[in-house]
Amino acid sequence: MTKLSRKLQTQKRHRRSRRFLIGNEVRPRLSVYRSNNHIYAQVIDDNAQKTICAASTIDKELKEKSDQLSSDCKSSSIVGKLLAKRAIKKGIKQVIFDRGGNIYHGRVKALAEAAREAGLNF
Repeated sequence: MTKLSRKLQTQKRHRRSRRFLIGNEVRPRLSVYRSNNHIYAQVIDDNAQKTICAASTIDKELKEKSDQLSSDCKSSSIVGKLLAKRAIKKGIKQVIFDRGGNIYHGRVKALAEAAREAGLNF
């Protein structure tokens, strides 16, 4: 039995969870991708295969406010609030949370809680 790398373990968990997480126009999917340096989140309608809105630490709007957004929980919560604001502006209040195979801990948890505080329900 060989040990899988951390990336392969994450991909395996993501494939396993995506069987049950399908977003539609009424309740789209909030997908989170976490790299070493940045965090990305987008609200997706899987039926229409369209991204409704997105936010990340490399977003121009966030770069103007802060010189450097690092890979920490504070930056993730800023991204979560921005994404929720953009989703509510498009008329979306309920989403299905897709953690992207990552453990619900740290930066992913900070993004989710900030989005909840800003008005998204999941």
